[in-house]
Amino acid sequence: MKKTKYSLLELAMVGEDIDHDEVFKNSVETAQKAEDMGYHRFWLAEHHNMISIASSATVVLIGHIAGHTDTIRVGSGGIMLPNHSPLIVAEQFGTLGHLYPKRVDLGLGRAPGTDQVTAHAIRSDRMSAVHRFPDEVREIQSYFENRSTAEKVRATVAEGVDMPLYILGSSTDSAHLAAKLGLPYVFASHFAPGQLHQALSIYHNEFEPSENLERPYTIAGINIIAADSHGEAERRSTSMYRMMLGVLTNQLDYMRRPTDMTEDIRQLRDHPALRQMLKYTFVGDQDHVKEKTEEFVRDTGVDEVISTSYLYHQEHRLQSIALFANAMKELQFEQIDHGI
Repeated sequence: MKKTKYSLLELAMVGEDIDHDEVFKNSVETAQKAEDMGYHRFWLAEHHNMISIASSATVVLIGHIAGHTDTIRVGSGGIMLPNHSPLIVAEQFGTLGHLYPKRVDLGLGRAPGTDQVTAHAIRSDRMSAVHRFPDEVREIQSYFENRSTAEKVRATVAEGVDMPLYILGSSTDSAHLAAKLGLPYVFASHFAPGQLHQALSIYHNEFEPSENLERPYTIAGINIIAADSHGEAERRSTSMYRMMLGVLTNQLDYMRRPTDMTEDIRQLRDHPALRQMLKYTFVGDQDHVKEKTEEFVRDTGVDEVISTSYLYHQEHRLQSIALFANAMKELQFEQIDHGI
């Protein structure tokens, strides 16, 4: 028996009356709180041209968070590799690996983290890079492994650095790659739950042991909004539902303050498209989120959950992650501890 690991995904949410300076201070405070509460990792997501998310310079924020914490693992959930040169990614994370030894994770995804117009502005050959994703992951691996002076192109600052790689996915495509390379697999079920079980099945069935990992290791995303009472958690969740409506309708806006749960918001919450998108969103008191998370872990068999919370007020977010940590400390499952 072991305790299931629990981690936190940070989006650096920008509220209607919260400027970027305050957002970044909140991110640091949240990471420090997560460290105190036993969270295993604090990952930052790469998004671009989104008014409500400030984690676009993901590598910079990873270094900033790592510099203001002591033990929690800090990393990318993830770096959207087709937006970047593999050499630069290796150099950046190699540098982080020297500055914060054995604390940095490199999660890699192939989605743009933005709309197609912005993706083209980031890298005009992005679509060809998407098709090269498997090769570019291997290229990054080679930069960390290579110590040969015969190579014409080297990321010398990365060579020999202990840098765990994770493959991120929101469909089944990356499950095949993670299994083939023998790398941990992370599924974005907090916003794209549709193919979660199929992707996990593919990963487990096709997994090939590697120097990095002897057995499959899976992480899955969930949304958590916890408060002292179900009614208060429901009220605080209104910010999330209004924001997600903007995502679905492509009318992105700042995160709005929570309001009472009106009939209009209930209808929005119960809309089939939004219900499917937020299938693994657990809103309630500590006992409720504990029960729902336990069901999720037993149903999926994942080794670790990574949660995110769309909450406007910082004090509400800190309370939510504390309540969730308390809930997770009470749960244990019959799983093998793979130690990563």
